[in-house]
Amino acid sequence: MLSSSQKHCLTQLIIVAAGCLLFLSGLGGVHLFDWDEINFAESAREMIVSGNYLDVQINFEPFPEKPPLFIWIQAASMKMFGVNEFAARFPNAICGIITLLFLYNIGKRLKGYKFGLLWLGSYLCSLLPFFYFKSGIIDPWFNLFIFLGIYFFAVFTMSDRSAYKHLALSGLCLGLAAMTKGPVAILIFLLSFVVFLIYRKFKLNYNYKQVIWFAAILTIVSGLWFFLQMIFGNSKIIAQFIDYQIRLFQTEDAGHGGFFLYHFVILLMGVFPASILALPTFRRKALSDETSIKTKRMFEWLMILFWVVLLLFSIVQTKIIHYSSLCYFPLSFLAAYYIYQIIQKKTTLKIFQKASLIFVAVIWGFAALAITTFDQWKTLILATADEFTAGNLQATSSWLGFEPLIGILLITVTIYFCCKVNVKRSFALFGVFLGSSLFYIFSIMLLVVPNVERYTQQAVIEFLKDKADDDCYFLPVHYSYAHYFYGNIQYKMPDQSNDTERQQYMSGAIDKSCYFILRNTESNNQRFMTNAPDAQRLYDKNGFVFYVRNP
Repeated sequence: MLSSSQKHCLTQLIIVAAGCLLFLSGLGGVHLFDWDEINFAESAREMIVSGNYLDVQINFEPFPEKPPLFIWIQAASMKMFGVNEFAARFPNAICGIITLLFLYNIGKRLKGYKFGLLWLGSYLCSLLPFFYFKSGIIDPWFNLFIFLGIYFFAVFTMSDRSAYKHLALSGLCLGLAAMTKGPVAILIFLLSFVVFLIYRKFKLNYNYKQVIWFAAILTIVSGLWFFLQMIFGNSKIIAQFIDYQIRLFQTEDAGHGGFFLYHFVILLMGVFPASILALPTFRRKALSDETSIKTKRMFEWLMILFWVVLLLFSIVQTKIIHYSSLCYFPLSFLAAYYIYQIIQKKTTLKIFQKASLIFVAVIWGFAALAITTFDQWKTLILATADEFTAGNLQATSSWLGFEPLIGILLITVTIYFCCKVNVKRSFALFGVFLGSSLFYIFSIMLLVVPNVERYTQQAVIEFLKDKADDDCYFLPVHYSYAHYFYGNIQYKMPDQSNDTERQQYMSGAIDKSCYFILRNTESNNQRFMTNAPDAQRLYDKNGFVFYVRNP
């Protein structure tokens, strides 16, 4: 018979083993995707090539949009595993394992062993949260640091014991968040803190020494990179960085716009099933049966965090799917809380939740069915597709044959769960349901995404990798970061956004061969040949056409 501590240690070992299996498997099996994944990986690669670890660069020029912490982590990974897809995504796989351990341990402290597992399961088994840990984007680490910063601060507000320790941990984590993606981390915390003070009628026990302690640690950690830039005379980078942060709030940057409720829809559909399981916790009497002060306080903080993030990024003009990804923490907590209430027979799964679960499961299930049988019916849309899309559809996939079952299984288990949940109310039944969602997204990542890439960017990536050892230039006519990373560039490439410089490589004197990548449409080809009359067409494939212009 295992003791409580032995059981706890064994559970954590199982979590680590499961995380390794889920997050590391197939991690390098598909190329990095434009723009974000390749953008960050290329910055890490250029750090290694140039030996300049202070500045974030793209095309060997300063890239002031992001601070360097995540790029440093990726560069360290590439030092260990080489410059490849696995190394670019490995940091987030590790972040995923660490996140699961934190959720389990925090949940266990709040309401016990089963609640810790339910919170972990609600997060892990929802679609977008799992997907992000198998990506190479910044947000998983950024979100974890903010969540931990708020968690440790929330613990500080609950007890006078170890106040300075928890404030130090909170300031450290929030500072690391700012070093990962920028000052928006501090803005989110400050907004959440102000709302918390208003909600608690400004009743918070603290003294000026604690305020100074917290502010000093936060300032030192978050300002380290900016301080180094000032020492080395790069204050211009700081000004450009701040200007970019302001522009994100005021304009639709890089064409990423959307309607006000954009993130509401993303969270409802993308954080399935946690988003739907959490819905009843938004009612005013959600905590009426709760006796734990710590659980109530954590509930308050996470509910505040959810609404601050959701409303903030609904107001922000730039709409990108991962801007609301910090909401995954409170949503999964609220889902776990409601599941726990059902298992404790204090409530039931509502009819509108059952209908919503089945509705969303059918959407995701049929999406998987449509994608995995795409080669059998894609001719139906060829007649109405534009030239570029028609070229993409010329690609073929290599399905194993059983992939349609992925979506069918999700729908079937969801319907079974909705029929049985209020009768059985068992931990095991929720495990089966959440497990079916986990199986769905894991299978999609492992089996479906590599085939989908064949229709999108694979032709371009293959061309770039084939020419990576050549001493040449690359110039995609459409905006891309792929040629930097997969072309293995060692020096500055032509600036895609500079019309004068681009025209020089199309028709002026050049010292090396320059390869051009276009989306293969008649208008694009005519326009290009007008600007580069002596370029030679190499071949076209899957919607793209490749040209070369020699010295």
